[in-house]
Amino acid sequence: MPYKLLVINPGSTSTKIGVYEDEKELLEETLRHSYEEIEKYATIYDEYEFRKSTILQVLKNKNFDINSLDAVVGRGGLLKPIISGTYVVNKVMLNDLRAGIQGQHAANLGGIIAYEIGESLNLPAFIVDPVVVDEIEEVARVSGVPEIQRRSIFHALNQKAVAKRYAKELGKAYQDLNLIVAHMGGGVSVGAHKAGRVIDVNNALDGEGPFSTERSGGVPVGDLVKLCFSGKYTILDVKKKITGKGGVFAYLKTNDFRVVEKKAFEGDSNAKLVLDAFVYQIAKEIGQCGAVLCGKVDAIILTGGVAYSSQVTGALKEMVSFLGPVVVYPGEDELLALAEGGLRVLMGEEEAREYK
Repeated sequence: MPYKLLVINPGSTSTKIGVYEDEKELLEETLRHSYEEIEKYATIYDEYEFRKSTILQVLKNKNFDINSLDAVVGRGGLLKPIISGTYVVNKVMLNDLRAGIQGQHAANLGGIIAYEIGESLNLPAFIVDPVVVDEIEEVARVSGVPEIQRRSIFHALNQKAVAKRYAKELGKAYQDLNLIVAHMGGGVSVGAHKAGRVIDVNNALDGEGPFSTERSGGVPVGDLVKLCFSGKYTILDVKKKITGKGGVFAYLKTNDFRVVEKKAFEGDSNAKLVLDAFVYQIAKEIGQCGAVLCGKVDAIILTGGVAYSSQVTGALKEMVSFLGPVVVYPGEDELLALAEGGLRVLMGEEEAREYK
């Protein structure tokens, strides 16, 4: 018997929803929220009722019977570090999402809204592979400064989904492969996947690894310290330089990668340099993951929105294919990844985890 799932992925100014019958998409909508609508609310948590009612109204307008659902799956937010998997939304998780235990982000609303809708229909609510999935080895946590520990915050949902998809297409188990997955989008994360665990990955949120369209990536530490204490910037100014207004945006005043490619193609030398540096830094990060895996790499997977660029993926293939075959899964398919995570539990392929 097929299962029907409602999946919910909240972003800062939009909420993406989908309805799946097993892995078949029945409905997909992106609900746009104006600045004026969002500005009314003092905190991200305060938005949940507005977003929930908007979702239910859209489903009603589409003549979709929510009573036909078997589960509701939401995007996971900034929770405590957890291992990969599909988690039941419980009271402990709800409290942490509402409080923003590791920070305020629209993704925190995913589990809250899924729970509220699920509870009203007496259905299970899940989250799948939130950004705080943490499977890195202890040696990878050592930063060089005892007061600072390296953290795992990355595009876990998409990285895990494409890695499992590749394994399935190969007719193998994800746990039997060593993979390097590079997610390239608003942020860039490159993970070393060993036997089903991401044993090392750059913190894509707080300024580690390669720069991206709007994040600085790792920058020279000494110069960053001088910048912080120059008296010219507040802490919020510096944070924006790292996340939001860093990377490609800082150099070219756009976070649209298509614009960057067009400028580079038309002879803009600065755009060409930034484009080349983008590829260069990702290739270096992939090389580091190759070392973490001791050179035993079954495949390198390129994914995320920027993976639609044949120029970027082609250049990366030239630089890193000596480590192993390079495959491309462009885009994010986060709604499908959420549905797949819920399905694995409903079909008995894996047990839902309990958040504590």
